[in-house]
Amino acid sequence: GLAFGMKILFNNRSKKETGLDATQVGLDELLAESDFVSINCPLTEENAGFINKTALEKMKPSGILINTGRGPLINEADLAEALNSGRISGAGLDVLATEPPKPDNPLLTAKNCHITPHIAWATTEARTRLMDIAAANLKAFINGEPQNVVN
Repeated sequence: GLAFGMKILFNNRSKKETGLDATQVGLDELLAESDFVSINCPLTEENAGFINKTALEKMKPSGILINTGRGPLINEADLAEALNSGRISGAGLDVLATEPPKPDNPLLTAKNCHITPHIAWATTEARTRLMDIAAANLKAFINGEPQNVVN
């Protein structure tokens, strides 16, 4: 976003400093002020369904919601209603609560809802890097120096 001259707002439960040119704000302020809301967090018991009707009503009508985190972070019926009613402008989703989606998932027919099949990360560069890391890990293991060991 900074490359496009955007002001970056973020919300983080840990309250850690990022070292980035970004401003940490509360969730309500983030939703109300942002043109694009990008969800990039893990799913926990505390945040399941946190993007719901109440949260979506706080967004700008021109707002666009992007989710590359986990599908169950969003109440899909509430998002479909917000899109179809024009409450928000659009959504880009790389994750859904159930993958593949069931045929009756309301997001499949929602206005301005663009869904990718959980592969938005898979650029050529990302896949090449993944293969390079796997090869380096295998070589290290063969040499008796395993990497990223989890016991």
